[in-house]
Amino acid sequence: MDNKQDMTKQTLTFSRNDSAKFFRTLNKRVNNYFKENNLKKTGNWKLYIKAIVMFTLLLGPLVLLLTVDLPGWLQIISMMVIGIGIAGVGMNVMHDANHGSFSSKKWVNKLMGSSIHILAGNDYNWKVQHNVLHHTYTNIQGHDEDIDAGRIIRFSKHSKWLKIHQYQKYYAFLLYGLLTVNWAITTDFKQTYIYLKRKLSYGDFPNPATQWTKLIIGKIIYYSIWVVLPLSLGYAWWQVLIGFFIMHYTAGIILSVIFQLAHVMPNTEMPLPDEDGNMKNTWAIHQLYTTSNFSPKSWIVEFYTGGLNRQVEHHLFSHISHVHYKKLAKIVRETANEFSLPYNEYNSIWKAIAEHYRQLKVLGENPSLA
Repeated sequence: MDNKQDMTKQTLTFSRNDSAKFFRTLNKRVNNYFKENNLKKTGNWKLYIKAIVMFTLLLGPLVLLLTVDLPGWLQIISMMVIGIGIAGVGMNVMHDANHGSFSSKKWVNKLMGSSIHILAGNDYNWKVQHNVLHHTYTNIQGHDEDIDAGRIIRFSKHSKWLKIHQYQKYYAFLLYGLLTVNWAITTDFKQTYIYLKRKLSYGDFPNPATQWTKLIIGKIIYYSIWVVLPLSLGYAWWQVLIGFFIMHYTAGIILSVIFQLAHVMPNTEMPLPDEDGNMKNTWAIHQLYTTSNFSPKSWIVEFYTGGLNRQVEHHLFSHISHVHYKKLAKIVRETANEFSLPYNEYNSIWKAIAEHYRQLKVLGENPSLA
């Protein structure tokens, strides 16, 4: 199963054998929570205030840079804050919206989801990669693109080992910062080509010409904001280039680390299907084995990461806004324990980062010597 291409062509089927009825029980308890408390499953005023905070982090420094003659050191700090804002809007606003959970109104979700275009991405590509591939085939080699870092980083024990991987414990975190740079320059074009060819979509399949047009227009708007505008207002090309890199490197580091702490960890599994494409567990139980939480008691981590520190709850209930995950966590944990199923969690983000580093080290070792 090392051959990624063969696996990608394989149709996977999750088991339907949940004799103890774990997910049915959990779903009923979660639905009862919302009914008893008279709550909507979508975002509320807390999320809308948070959206204002994140957009301010993203756009406030940009306005300052374009209107005030700031000293060089303050320009650098401003670009770093913009990077923090990019990650913040992505995790708190765009993420919920493109899952359909930001608001009960579809047009609001569509509007907030389109914020991805000023973050460097494309909504069609993101929904296919994240909503379809990642949330369906979590941690399955050849199907979940989130654990595919090409040849340079080995995230799965099922991917081919190369000699360079023995050093990934030293360079992986440095490369994480390039995530959104790749998004902005090459990834979206590659993904649109591949996804349209494979006829993948989240919802209605788009007209290919329309998708290519939206992608190109989106990139024109994106580069107009972050490159053309500062150049036209007097910034030198090298200042724009350095600022662009600082902004994206900051966002890339944050997003990559948060993503990896959920799935590339010692306590998460990377199961493979059998020869007929059958997975051992049901989809819901598969999520418990392949996903991990961190920093459940940290208010600032939960606030900034958009609840992505509670990935177990998110993977089981991605249609529910992250503002409810803290309350749902108790229900999920108790139900998992009741059914003798795993509930993976690290008490702090620093412990989780240390364990991710340890996992990178393990995956970097030559498997033939193990």
